[in-house]
Amino acid sequence: MADHLESKDIKALPVLPYAELRAKLKSGDILFASGDYLVSRAIQKVTGSPWSHVGIVFRIDSIDRMLLLESVEDMGVRFAPLSKYLDDYEDGKPYRGRVVLARCKDVNAQMVTGVSIFGIDELTQPYDKDEVARILARITLGLGKKEKDREYICSELVYECFSHAGKEFAYNAKGFVSPEDVWLDETLSLVGRIL
Repeated sequence: MADHLESKDIKALPVLPYAELRAKLKSGDILFASGDYLVSRAIQKVTGSPWSHVGIVFRIDSIDRMLLLESVEDMGVRFAPLSKYLDDYEDGKPYRGRVVLARCKDVNAQMVTGVSIFGIDELTQPYDKDEVARILARITLGLGKKEKDREYICSELVYECFSHAGKEFAYNAKGFVSPEDVWLDETLSLVGRIL
């Protein structure tokens, strides 16, 4: 996108019917969430961004499914149906917040294969709860640096999947990658908002 959005800008985007947007989605598209949960608000405040979550879409036509590869606090790296955000994110209710989908213009089929292979190999790896504390220390105190491991916050998973496929998203100056850093990639274009 290369342009920062405010929460009001996201809210102003028209919500498209999921069936309409689903038909346009491709493997390698990226989901961005702007949540209204306590943890989401904390992420937004710390990063100065409306985005609190990011994941990668996979279209599997042979079984008529749209899956989202993501890393979440309570489960780590997983695949979940994309429709889960609309229908049953938590306790039979939709995701509380806004959900936008975007596409990197420079992602091709070979890259999607690389993203898939790396992402599948990382399934069940834990969410990196310690990295959240390290990011806070880097932001507030200017201390510490990213350590490579196989635990992931959501944006690290997206970064690593694409990096292993040959596409680099920029880390920010404070030494971490956030959903906002992925959003600001100049090759990204909006597909649409579903929530």
